[in-house]
Amino acid sequence: TLPGVMDAEGRVDESRLRRHVFRNGLLPHERSLVWRFLFGMYPCSSTALERPLLLEQLVVRYQVMKGKWQRLLPSTVNMHINGTDELIVAIEYFNKRQARVKQESLEYRDEIRERLAFLELQAQILFERFQEELQEAIRIIDKDVPRTNRDLSYYGEGSGNLLVLRNILITYAAFHPEVSYAQGMNDLCSRFLEVLDSEVDTFWSFSCYMEKFSKDFRADGLHRKILEAALLKELDPQLYGHLMTNNMESFTFCHWLLLGFQREFKHSEALRLFEILSCDHLELVSQQVERARYQERLAQKRASLQSINPDFTFELFICAAILLENRGFLLRCRNDVQLIQFANLQGTLDLNSTLKKAEQLFFDYCKRRSWDYLSRHCQQPSDSGDLFYLLR
Repeated sequence: TLPGVMDAEGRVDESRLRRHVFRNGLLPHERSLVWRFLFGMYPCSSTALERPLLLEQLVVRYQVMKGKWQRLLPSTVNMHINGTDELIVAIEYFNKRQARVKQESLEYRDEIRERLAFLELQAQILFERFQEELQEAIRIIDKDVPRTNRDLSYYGEGSGNLLVLRNILITYAAFHPEVSYAQGMNDLCSRFLEVLDSEVDTFWSFSCYMEKFSKDFRADGLHRKILEAALLKELDPQLYGHLMTNNMESFTFCHWLLLGFQREFKHSEALRLFEILSCDHLELVSQQVERARYQERLAQKRASLQSINPDFTFELFICAAILLENRGFLLRCRNDVQLIQFANLQGTLDLNSTLKKAEQLFFDYCKRRSWDYLSRHCQQPSDSGDLFYLLR
């Protein structure tokens, strides 16, 4: 356990956990447990005694959901691949492992089995409405899964883990029809499976993550591009103007945000950055305690406080740090083709350097906006509490 983060009964101090992730990072042996709290699979308020019971319920719910699409769409249970594909070895291994899982499911306690009928009914009602859409999602999943992180030993030939990933993605698509499946979700979900090494735990952790970020995979997800361009206008008007002039503002590295910088840093550093961004420690909207204390007063002054844009998340400052570090090259770009060549960084960035620059940009932005607020209200007495909140 992390010192000072978990009490004697196993409850986690969420604020300290997120601060620890941001400031110190996680060691490889810490990552699996911490991610189960960080991404919401386990409530931080749960005790060590409560979590095995919670996990048992999550296992049952997942097996019911997965079993529903497998029974109603039996032709999709097995991935259709070329007979010479190396995935055949993985499929054989995977089928043996699934047989063991099925046997274990027969050993559920009686009170758990009693809830299956109700869960089955819920799954039936939801699933039957979206069969056609799901079949199309499965078609895309079957194209994407074989291309997932094949350079990692975890997804290597014979491991069967790509088939586990496929089951998770199909089950998610089946019971989240408003999101279904979009290209790129396989790369995100693969991180969870690699770290957690559990089909059930990965499904629920990934589902919790998608509650916050699923909008990025829908048609309205383009708003992230607009936000990044707006932040760049704040930080470097000249560079922003250059991209606008040459009609390059529409391509603002949305895939960096969508995949969590998975290809721009080395794999170990990409995992570290992913958990840093997910901990929300430096988000302008993450200080929930302070916001609650000043909510009433802030509501009366909301128009003034809008000078700080809470939509500028820390990952946008990461993008801005990369752009500004390479502003000389970008100013020489004249079209989207040159811009795409720059965006294809492929593991060349240094994480520590990028984090330092992004954090400095973040605090400079906050300070500048706070001073703008004060300068507009310098004739009026300031409430020290409001000033503290702004600087916070």
